[in-house]
Amino acid sequence: MAQSEIQHQTAQLDITGMTCTHCAATIQKLLLRQPGVREARVDYPTGKGIVVFDPKQIRPEQIQQVIDQTPSYRVSRMDIGLLVSPKEENGYDYRLIIIGGGSAAFAAAIRAEELGLKTLMINDGLPIGGTCVNVGCVPSKTLIRTAEAAFHARHSFFDAVRPRGADIDFPRVIRDKQQLVETLRQQKYLNVVQDFEHLKILSGHARLDDSHTVVVDEKMRYTGEKILLATGSRPRIPDIPGLKEVGYLTNRSLFELEEKPESLTIMGAGYVGCEIATAYRRLGVKIRIIEFTDRILRSQTPDISEELARHMQAEGIEIWPNFRAKRLERKAAGIQITGQFPDGRQHTFLEPGHVVVATGIQANVEGLGLEAVGVQLAGNGHIAVNDFMQTSVPHIYAAGDVANTPAYVYTAAYEAKIAVNHAFAGGREAIDYRVLPWVIFTDPQVAGVGMDEAQADQLGIPYEVSKLSLREIPRALAARDTRGFIKLIRHAETDQLLGARVVAPEGGELIMTLSLAMKYRIPVQELAAQLFPYLTLQEGIKLAALAFSKDVQKLSCCAS
Repeated sequence: MAQSEIQHQTAQLDITGMTCTHCAATIQKLLLRQPGVREARVDYPTGKGIVVFDPKQIRPEQIQQVIDQTPSYRVSRMDIGLLVSPKEENGYDYRLIIIGGGSAAFAAAIRAEELGLKTLMINDGLPIGGTCVNVGCVPSKTLIRTAEAAFHARHSFFDAVRPRGADIDFPRVIRDKQQLVETLRQQKYLNVVQDFEHLKILSGHARLDDSHTVVVDEKMRYTGEKILLATGSRPRIPDIPGLKEVGYLTNRSLFELEEKPESLTIMGAGYVGCEIATAYRRLGVKIRIIEFTDRILRSQTPDISEELARHMQAEGIEIWPNFRAKRLERKAAGIQITGQFPDGRQHTFLEPGHVVVATGIQANVEGLGLEAVGVQLAGNGHIAVNDFMQTSVPHIYAAGDVANTPAYVYTAAYEAKIAVNHAFAGGREAIDYRVLPWVIFTDPQVAGVGMDEAQADQLGIPYEVSKLSLREIPRALAARDTRGFIKLIRHAETDQLLGARVVAPEGGELIMTLSLAMKYRIPVQELAAQLFPYLTLQEGIKLAALAFSKDVQKLSCCAS
């Protein structure tokens, strides 16, 4: 019989006794050690396993014995079928090829290892770990926290406390940031996969030669049964005359500067621009934000933009809305920026320090060979995917920033797991972002889940809004820090929470409670009736829920 006609059998198992994914991985490893077992996949959530085996080397009852002889696991049902399999690995070099090396790629590799899949990961561009650990979440948030420490050393919300200031060793700040990046890259990425039996990692540029073949550095060719595109994104650079010539920074290069800049002009007032502005202003840098729309955080309702802008400006951050940069020129004293206001007025100013571009992201799709194999892009240039992360070519998946989905590190990992489960474990879980929580790490922080009142209005949903100032929350009064508000949007007829927005110091710590309330359909009246600990910011959720039906200013402490 020819190699492509070798007949194997499959054993479909129902397995009891598993309590976690580690149990499934343990059973897989036991099965894969047996002579004649060609493939084993065990899934903890469903309690099922699939074993592909050579009946000439191992019998079905021996497979069952491997599991039944363990202390905890048992096979409750086994069905045997015939599989006509091509050559090893179904005719491919790998079951799964992952292009990328960030959060989505590693989440996919971890799930693939649990399923016993021979996997190849190919990374290019940023070091292993991708945007989050190298140039995104980790460096930005540690700089934000460093800047916060400096701010509180110079400022107090209590009249009786007189801070003495802070000496900032800026080069040390950057070196400490880099040390944290390197530590987490090693601990949370490389160490995690170092003992994987089925994973190979390569460095190089990968492109699709056909829908199952990947070429690396135009030298090596690998075939894969399924392919996951997880190439991430990079800063989008606007096409403004002179921008490239004068030299600009992005979050990738700004965080590497060991010499503190005198000043920064930040182009863009989205979450990246606002976070950078907050951190670097508190580290002693003069900050100007220019934004071509009418306000910062244009994706949010105006009250959020106005609240945050007020506090940023109080710390000395200049905000220029409705200013579109038209031309940049390098002068002896710095960078000359010429822009225009909506009424046609032009204005020119000099930036003695650096220009930072924070105008959004674009997907890393160039050079991947997507057009040649028929992988389609969405209107924003990211890869179009369905609810199972499949592209227009069903055995090619995409996850993370490169896909047309929310660009967060935690959604990237979530999407990759969904993709691998769908591709290899029969998973039918679809992405669901209806109760996705998010946080912007300014100070005060901005956090949200679900829809806001503008979105509810657009959808024609009857809604009501409760907006509670932090001046009504005892914890904020005790802390002498009443910046911000909590806003709840509920369905006027069902009392279900449609969404929430929080502007508050550490406001991000509140949003998961509201996300869970939405997920498990807890009525707003039930939130108002719950016992929240007194003198916590979380109590503000209860008060905001009460405010739909009561005047909280007329309630005593802890009253409901």
